[in-house]
Amino acid sequence: MPEKYSTTEWNNKKVILGEDLLNSEIPINILIGFHGAESTPENILIHGNKLKLKNTFMIFPEGPVDVGEGRWSWWVDGPKQKESVSDFLNFSSNIIRMAQDNLNSRFEKLETRICFWGYSQGGAAALIYTLLGKYPLHKVASVCGFLPEFSEQETFSESSVPILGIFGSNDDIVPSFLAEHALEEMKNNGHNPTLKETSQGHELTAENLKELNDFFILEHK
Repeated sequence: MPEKYSTTEWNNKKVILGEDLLNSEIPINILIGFHGAESTPENILIHGNKLKLKNTFMIFPEGPVDVGEGRWSWWVDGPKQKESVSDFLNFSSNIIRMAQDNLNSRFEKLETRICFWGYSQGGAAALIYTLLGKYPLHKVASVCGFLPEFSEQETFSESSVPILGIFGSNDDIVPSFLAEHALEEMKNNGHNPTLKETSQGHELTAENLKELNDFFILEHK
């Protein structure tokens, strides 16, 4: 659980930052959490606040697509999804760059490891960036995630990333076969997913958070 939070704007988008005492003598984990569709960073922060991770700079950005009433998504659905996903990839690369800049402004010598996690469309966001993003990632976790449509012109990442993929057999929003297919696609493209099917519905549970915590806390061993 971070000791302090602050809210700022990066590229005219709200970002919530959370951190405990950071030690630049060892690698600092940059952990970016993606909220679900038609949601807010506060909604994923509520869950992220329960993660007990040391030497971690937590970032909860606001999605770039305005769906009204103060809610946000990572891309649009429908015929413009491929183009919108490409915009999301650029958006996320900028978030990573600004996170690095934030830490570089405070520490002279620094090694960072970029990790992503998300729920629902946020899980999809973590997976699609792992597959196609510019920056190599260290570890990624998806809860009830899937893969959106994307442009054939996108370049696949050449890195191999450990992935924790949790999905529910009773999920009526993202059926388990879609989540499983997404994780198999990650494996087919050189990544290392661990598939965890539960009996849950479309939700982010306390047990999920425990598994996420165990998955990411290994960074500090």
